[in-house]
Amino acid sequence: MKKVKTTHGEQVVNLKRIEGQVRGIQRMIEQGDYCVDILTQLHAVVGAMKRVETEVFKKHLEGCVAGALEGASSKERQKKVDEVIDLLVRFKKG
Repeated sequence: MKKVKTTHGEQVVNLKRIEGQVRGIQRMIEQGDYCVDILTQLHAVVGAMKRVETEVFKKHLEGCVAGALEGASSKERQKKVDEVIDLLVRFKKG
């Protein structure tokens, strides 16, 4: 099976931004800010995390999976397809 090196460096910027948002939410809670304001910020963090997840998954499909399917045996291709299906099932539960 062909191994493809996929990088996710651009997501570090997004994760650092999310980290800052989470610290901000902590401060809001410590200061006793209004619940709706806290919930709004929590929702924004969840959305940002989902966007990071989507980009990492997209790169996995475009790089790792596509590379593994090129010239791989039918057994290796099926293994990679099963891996993607398992991920999708796990994501659906969350």
